[in-house]
Order: sequence, then structure tokens, then C-alpha cells
Amino acid sequence: MPNVNGATIVLPAAPDVINEKSVEPGRGFSDGQSALEAREITAWFGTHKVLDRVSLTMPAGQVTALIGPSGCGKSTFLRTLNRMHELIPGSSFAGEVLLDGDDLYAPNRRLTDARRQVGMVFQKPNPFPAMSIYDNVLAGLKLTGAKTDRDQKDALVEECLTKAGLWKETKDRLRQPGGALSGGQQQRLCIARSLAVRPRVLLMDEPCSALDPTSTRRIEQTIRELVEEVTIVIVTHNMQQAQRVSEQCAFFLAEQGTPGVIVEYGPTEAMFSEPSDQRTFDYVHGRFG
Repeated sequence: MPNVNGATIVLPAAPDVINEKSVEPGRGFSDGQSALEAREITAWFGTHKVLDRVSLTMPAGQVTALIGPSGCGKSTFLRTLNRMHELIPGSSFAGEVLLDGDDLYAPNRRLTDARRQVGMVFQKPNPFPAMSIYDNVLAGLKLTGAKTDRDQKDALVEECLTKAGLWKETKDRLRQPGGALSGGQQQRLCIARSLAVRPRVLLMDEPCSALDPTSTRRIEQTIRELVEEVTIVIVTHNMQQAQRVSEQCAFFLAEQGTPGVIVEYGPTEAMFSEPSDQRTFDYVHGRFG
């Protein structure tokens, strides 16, 4: 599994279920926006339970923000949604993750298929630094074995970079290394790379935490544009960001050494203006965390 800048890059391994298909630029990311539902998710690292029976519906075509203090299980929960939790030695899992009703953990479900359909953007930008911008976008596509000719590849690179808000800045230097881009540009390149395999859901683990305010605004704009085509789930510690980009919000909390649970979930506006739980009110207004 490639590892760059301390972050693991999870890309599908060939062959997989799409290896007899060509990827057609412009056809959209899937046959329609997809809902993701987690049911009774419990997760362990060894004997340490970090999540306890967490259930959450992430509606199709919306941004769901996961908020809460550090150590409450948000990122672990996010990793269970595309089976990345399995990568950690000693980890274990119980529950179901349903993508449009189909369990990603079903015994007959290919692991690589689950990770192709539910993509991931990490906290730190992690392009392949010596690989060109062009080849970075297509990296996941190569590993799936999807059949594409040169014209299709060119069109797909332009489409994905455009959707990630990076085409105008890179169209004249596609053969230059991805590692030569700025931090914000690298993160948008990672988004473009994720989009190239046509995910139905895109997970984002604090995608702006390592970026400056200008780059953060651009990523947020990209999120708002992408959600018209792909369902997004984002972990963020920035309460203003959660308000700006999400329609739904889930507040995670782990109190006094207990496993993480969801204290409250609902429309973002209501969660910030009139939460039903005092702990939610205290957290979103900066009283702890």
C-alpha cells in the first residue's frame, strides 16, 4: 500500500468488477446520487473499543459533517465507511454499512469494489510526488484495470481537474510532478484523483486542516460544487466550515474514557442554532473541545 507524507493512499487493486468497462468522461460519477447508512457500528483497536453501536444516515446528494472533540471516534467512523479500518493491525469491526441498501461488508462484496465506490481524501495532501499531475489523476484508474484510450484519458484528466477546481492552474504543466504544486493545489489534485474512478460517495478527513485560509476557501467551494454529483461525508474540527459546507451534521462525543457515540444528529442549521442536547450547544459554541 503506497505511503506518502505519513498518509496511506488507498487505491483499488486490479483486477476488479470494472475491468471490462471503459471509463467515459462526462457521464457523471455514478448512475445517481447514493445514500450511505451506517448501522450499529462498533469498532475496536485490539481490546480498546473506540465506537459503540453508532448508527447514522448520510443522505444522497448532501454533505454530512462529522464534528466533535479529538479522540471521539470521528475519523475511525469515517474509515469504517469504506473498509479502511481493516488496514490497521489488530482492528476489528461489527455492524453494517449500506450503500443504497447494499452492505459493503457482505461476504461476497469485493473489498476493492467497496473502496472504489466510496472514495477518500485524507487530512494531508498525498499525491505521488514524483508522478506527473496527469498520471496522478489516472493513478487509481490504472489500478482498477479500466480500459481507456488516449483521448478518453485526456478528457478524463481535464474533467476531473476541472471539477476539483485545478484545471486552469495546471493545464499547461500536466507533465510536471504533482509534488511541485502548492499544498492547496495538491489537495485538489488528490480530489481529482479520487473522482477519476467515479465514486458514489466521497469521504474527506479534515481536508483543509493543513491548508491556508485561501486554499481552504477553494476546497470548500469545490465541495459545494461536487455535492451536486457525489454524496460527501466530511470530518472537520472547524465549526464555521461545518456550517458553510454541510446540510447535515453529527456530533460525536466520548466521555470519561467511554467509546465514541453520536450525541445528536440533524440539519446543520438546527444543530448550531437550536440543538436538543446541552452538550451539543456547548461544543458548537466553543465551551469545550
